[in-house]
Amino acid sequence: MVHSIELLFDPHIEAAVRQSWDDLTEAGIRSKAAHTSPSNRPHVTLIVAEEMDDAVNVALRPVLKRLPLVCTVGAPMLFGGRAFILVRLLVPSADLMALHADVHESCLPHMPKGTLPHANPGQWTPHVTLARRVSPDQLPTALTVKSVARDIQGSAVGLRHWDGDAKIEYPIS
Repeated sequence: MVHSIELLFDPHIEAAVRQSWDDLTEAGIRSKAAHTSPSNRPHVTLIVAEEMDDAVNVALRPVLKRLPLVCTVGAPMLFGGRAFILVRLLVPSADLMALHADVHESCLPHMPKGTLPHANPGQWTPHVTLARRVSPDQLPTALTVKSVARDIQGSAVGLRHWDGDAKIEYPIS
C-alpha cells in the first residue's frame, strides 16, 4: 500500500465536488460517491510514498502557515488509457506550487524510499478525482455533466496524512 499527504478543502469546494460525484452517479457513471467510507472526501494528493513514518505529522505543521490557500478547481481532465480516471485540475497557482514544494521538502526525511515519481515537484499534476474506470463510451456523458465543467472557487484549508496500510487518516494540526 501507500501513504499520502493530502490537501483538504473548505466546505464550499467539498460540497461542490460531492455534488459532481452525485451528478455523475445519476448519469450512470460510477463516481467516488460509491466509496462510502468516512475517510472518502474530496482532496488533492500532494505526496505519495511506499513508506512514511508518523513523525511526518509533526514535520508538516509549519506548512500549515500557508493555509488557507485560495484556489480554483478547474477543467476536467482524463488520466489512463483503456478505462479513464476523470479528474478536475486544481489550477496550479504559484502559491499552490510553493506549498507542494514545502510539503515535499518536509516529507523527504520521513520517506525511506522517497516519493513515487509522479508526486515530485515538476512532475506533479494537482487534481481532484471524480470517477475511476470510466469507459470510452461513457466519456461524452461524463464530460457534459454540468457540475463537472463549472469552475469552483474556494480555499484549501487543511492537510492530512493517509496511511493506506492501516487505512487511517491523521489530520495535520
